Amino acid sequence: MSVNPVHEINEIDFDAEVLEAGVPVLVDFTAEWCPPCRALAPILHRLAEEGAGRLKVVAVNGDRNPALARRFGIRGLPTVVAFAGGREVARHVGLTTKEKLLKLIEGRELSAGARRDRAPSPP
Repeated sequence: MSVNPVHEINEIDFDAEVLEAGVPVLVDFTAEWCPPCRALAPILHRLAEEGAGRLKVVAVNGDRNPALARRFGIRGLPTVVAFAGGREVARHVGLTTKEKLLKLIEGRELSAGARRDRAPSPP
């Protein structure tokens, strides 16, 4: 069995891992108790392996990082938020397919909750 290419990040390293990344990033807001989150994990794992070097996939445990969940308005799990160039470009709430996640990161498909022109967070 291979090492999981989706590593967990937290409030301390979020900005460096996501907002300052040189590649697009999918952030999976998840929780251990969440069955759809567990079903989504292998899909994200595959995406991370296949996109290595071109795409980064990270996980944020919403229970252990409530400030991050609040910062990004996470109201349901799983929520996958796509970032490019340090900005949120799209998001999807709930279980989904690999193809839909690829479209999110490519910016071709925005869910109703996506915020394309989000103002920067105050310091």
